[in-house]
Amino acid sequence: MRDPSTNPDRTTEPYRGRWLILVVMLVAEIMDLLDASIVNVAGPDLEESLGAGSVGLQWVIGGYALTLGAGLVLGGRLGDRHGRRRMFLFGLTAFTASSLLCALAPDIGSLIVFRLVQGAAGAMLLPQGLGLLRENFSGPELTKVFAVFGPVLGLGGIIGPVLGGFLIEGDFLGLGWRSVFLVNLPIGVAALIVAAKCVPKKAGDRTVSVDTAGAALVAASCALVVLPLNQGQEDGWPLWTWLCMAASAIGFAVFALQQRRTAAAGRAPLVTSGLLRKPAFTVGLGGIALFFAGLVGTQLVLTLYLQMGRHFTAGDAGLGNLPLALGTAIGGAVSGAVLADRIGRKVLQIGPLVQLAGAALLWVELDGLAPRSFSIWDIAPGTALSGVGAGMVIAALFGFVLAAVDDDEIGSASGVLSAVQSLGGSLGVAVFGSVFFARAKTGDFAGGFQHALVVQACLLAAFLAVTFLLPEQGRPESEQQGLAADAPSDMSQSSV
Repeated sequence: MRDPSTNPDRTTEPYRGRWLILVVMLVAEIMDLLDASIVNVAGPDLEESLGAGSVGLQWVIGGYALTLGAGLVLGGRLGDRHGRRRMFLFGLTAFTASSLLCALAPDIGSLIVFRLVQGAAGAMLLPQGLGLLRENFSGPELTKVFAVFGPVLGLGGIIGPVLGGFLIEGDFLGLGWRSVFLVNLPIGVAALIVAAKCVPKKAGDRTVSVDTAGAALVAASCALVVLPLNQGQEDGWPLWTWLCMAASAIGFAVFALQQRRTAAAGRAPLVTSGLLRKPAFTVGLGGIALFFAGLVGTQLVLTLYLQMGRHFTAGDAGLGNLPLALGTAIGGAVSGAVLADRIGRKVLQIGPLVQLAGAALLWVELDGLAPRSFSIWDIAPGTALSGVGAGMVIAALFGFVLAAVDDDEIGSASGVLSAVQSLGGSLGVAVFGSVFFARAKTGDFAGGFQHALVVQACLLAAFLAVTFLLPEQGRPESEQQGLAADAPSDMSQSSV
């Protein structure tokens, strides 16, 4: 193997270690997916071990997505400036170390802080993957590389709750919930060793400026909306919660204005200024936030209902997510392979209608359940149908939003979309958690689930309205992944 410290020249001979780079990138992405969902089944154990209440649990789950989403675009820009290899190794080290800190947390407050740090580390780690792959693969090989990502990452999303349930229920070495974080240590250390040896060194571009003011505005605005949504239900929605949410809206408006002024002054903004002037793109951002808030929130409530309302073990609750996950996989396969190319934007309208049908069926199933006799099969049809609709949307959504974007803006746009996806998930945890626990405190767990389904229906209706403002046809997947000619250097901001 040639010396990895030199940058490979792809025009003469492909770098021999490039397939190890692909493996390391996949491992990093899977670690993120696992940590986003693996904690969902740990609620009762966190309550017993650390005294975590409903608010604490929402912060443990949603706090990770909050800092991840708030930092993704910044992480991509730091990779451009300081070098993607350096930022990848730094992010992977920080992610692994913060996983250890989460496992050692002595109380719920410490665990929340460490989860926030873990999300920030993920924001430094994940945006580097696409840029590193583009530097070491080209042509048909790069197309094959991206073809691998979909199935592998889809599997990662499915096995998160199942693996979490297995680790917690197994209670290996008496570690309980702590094992869901400790599992990252051997994986992270092995990936770090391989990455340090196989990822070639390439200097960053020191002329790239980092918009720290914009990054601070985004982080503050995100925190100002998630904080009151998490705490509001517990505190009775006092005045400060509404003031925070109003301040968040103002903060995002100021961010948009600041980005335009930064670009006008000849400096590099976090978000390409032209994107904010494209109505279809900005509307699409809202659609992504609505959709993923409903999807992630409903997944959380399903797990909480199974564990708290039906006394499922962590392992059984993880397996209880399989009908939803399998339905999502089926919907994604049908949408990606058949529908999106043939019927265009209509796939984004059929998907939420199928989800609404699934939510309605699930409502009926919950309403007719016997008080004691229950199995996952009682609600499997509704959850599976909801999953099919969700999969149809997930497989096509980014392509239709990116169709409104010029070729030289794809990198920045992809990074923004990934960030909004994470933030939408964090908002979903806060909103749906509050709705569910408001009823669960009275012992009405089925009612809490049904109220959450009503919220999901409202979000899906709003998303359905948004789809009519998106382009008729989506951008081809190859172009989404940066295969178009003259792809920009900040393509590293997109999250695969």
